[in-house]
Amino acid sequence: MNEYRILIIGGGPAGMETAYQLKNLGLNPVIIERNDKLGGHLAQWDRLFPSSDSAETLLEKLKDQTKDIEKKLNAKISNITKEGNIFHVTLSNGIKYDAAAIVICTGFDLFKAEKKQEYGYGIYNNVITNAELEDYFKTHNDKRIDEPKRIGFVHCVGSRDVKVNNTYCSKVCCATALKQACEIKDEFPYADVYCFYMDLRMFGKGYEDLYLKAQKDFDIKCVRGRVCEVSENIEGKLVIKAEDTLLGTPMKMTLDLLVLMCGMEKSKSSNEIQKMLNINNNEDGFIETRDNFSGLNLTKEKGVFVAGACTSPKTLPDTIAEARAAAMEVFNYLKVNGQPSLVQ
Repeated sequence: MNEYRILIIGGGPAGMETAYQLKNLGLNPVIIERNDKLGGHLAQWDRLFPSSDSAETLLEKLKDQTKDIEKKLNAKISNITKEGNIFHVTLSNGIKYDAAAIVICTGFDLFKAEKKQEYGYGIYNNVITNAELEDYFKTHNDKRIDEPKRIGFVHCVGSRDVKVNNTYCSKVCCATALKQACEIKDEFPYADVYCFYMDLRMFGKGYEDLYLKAQKDFDIKCVRGRVCEVSENIEGKLVIKAEDTLLGTPMKMTLDLLVLMCGMEKSKSSNEIQKMLNINNNEDGFIETRDNFSGLNLTKEKGVFVAGACTSPKTLPDTIAEARAAAMEVFNYLKVNGQPSLVQ
């Protein structure tokens, strides 16, 4: 076993796939995960869009790939220094590593819905987030979801919104909303389901088919317009006000359940690591890469690489593809720089 390691910071899909590919290339990766288990947001998901494949199946495959790879759970990085091309890394429990390269895979945080007070999250009981609805699909344990007859989905909560300084598209919200809308119709077939959107961005493989299926097979009603106000009437039902911008008419509607499609933000857990490594944010608040074309897995700090949604919102296929690319970038970097981490 060689002395130097490749540290993977983050044990979500990007981190697990990067570590697996590095192992296949003959390197010695170590996954550093701040939580008590691997998986990131994938571990909290039930089914994946657009095909409704099991999230658990993909998660178990990724975990199985890393079964022979060293992992440190419940671990945080307390200090990083650099000497030549070697990083000296100290964990919060005192364990120290000498690393020939670092790959940041810290992923994303979901936008905190309570910041958009007009939607009533945390104020009205029957306003929930996309993550909470997904948890219901996994557990069927949420007293707020009790035979709803009319359900609304609000797209772009915390993204494409200058008021919260998140002007970017979170990329997955439209497809997730339609996936969840179809699933909730499976649960409650007699419910009326509405999706309130700015623009439907169904760009990926199978996404347009999902959109057509939602309308044709599940009678999901897509309304182009923002919800501007949510309140509660004397019966405890939600009252929303919106505008149908295609028809140019205001709308007022009562709902039993309102689901907020919260967008992505860079994980706050990467802030301290960025400071230690002198890496900045880009204009959207995510980790800055070397450039937007040939350097998507590179940072301006030599020997530090990135993969996944820590640099911008990503789909799962994008994340896994980036992880594979990052592993190859690390391999090429070590080969060119003659690092002793390469197995002979």
